[in-house]
Amino acid sequence: MRRTGHTAQGIAAIFAAACAMPIAAAEPEETLSPAVYSAEVGLGFEYDSNVSVEEVDATTGEGDYALLMDLSLEAAKQLSTKLEGAVSYDFSQTMYDEFSRVDRQTHILGSDMAYNTEAVDGGLSLYYIQSRLDGDKFLELYRVSPAISGFLAKKSFARAAYVYSDKSITTNPDRDADTNAGELDFYYFRRGLRSYFNLGYRYKDEDAKADRLSYTSNSVKLRYIQRWELFSRLVKLELSWRYEDREYDGITPSIGEARDDQRHRWRADFEIPLIGRSAMQIYYGYADYESNYPQSDYTQYITGTRFFYTW
Repeated sequence: MRRTGHTAQGIAAIFAAACAMPIAAAEPEETLSPAVYSAEVGLGFEYDSNVSVEEVDATTGEGDYALLMDLSLEAAKQLSTKLEGAVSYDFSQTMYDEFSRVDRQTHILGSDMAYNTEAVDGGLSLYYIQSRLDGDKFLELYRVSPAISGFLAKKSFARAAYVYSDKSITTNPDRDADTNAGELDFYYFRRGLRSYFNLGYRYKDEDAKADRLSYTSNSVKLRYIQRWELFSRLVKLELSWRYEDREYDGITPSIGEARDDQRHRWRADFEIPLIGRSAMQIYYGYADYESNYPQSDYTQYITGTRFFYTW
């Protein structure tokens, strides 16, 4: 799925809602760019070596093939010379060959406001997420995130954000939780968007209804993106590593102590343009979850391919 409002050029502003509208009203009337509409549709296939539902610590220990479908729609509009707004809708569907009981459908409604100045960019993003498993209600999440960003030097860019979310799990109310998180991202552009690094850190405090499921975590990520021309078209390679250390608050009865999880994730994505606006994505991901809670101690790899068209 595409995510909107999080690129290095126009990431949302922490004071947009409070101060952007009065400033916009005070500006003289100017000709603004018309609304821009975009869409993407995708179809893919993948193999998951350990079909799981991470939100409820459920794993099968078995692999399966899945059909993937997704659709993204976005409308963006310049509201003033400094203020931009966008609304988006994302849909995704995963259908397994054997484990149909974890077939997943997800809907995401989003709204982003960006306020741009010469020194600092900032804004506000709001998202509503709903997921269903095998046609039944599973997850509902509300997310709000103010952020501020700007260039530190010619090739260096930084972003800071606060994220609040309210999550409910229909099948397990003990996992309903409020989450507060802080994020820092640093970008270094070797050759603009053709080649750059992204280093990020996140602190997260999840307060679940059940103490044994509440936790704090520290996460780091490292991404490298490289684009180059192939037959006058841009090919994209993305390599990423993510690490998360979770410390749970309460005692988990089945192990007689609080959980302690360390999670490593590696992923490689290769995107090849095809005819017109179509492209093919080939990806491989590997996860190594270490935990003193047996259900969360496992390894997993996912490999697949996806065809998509944008306009």
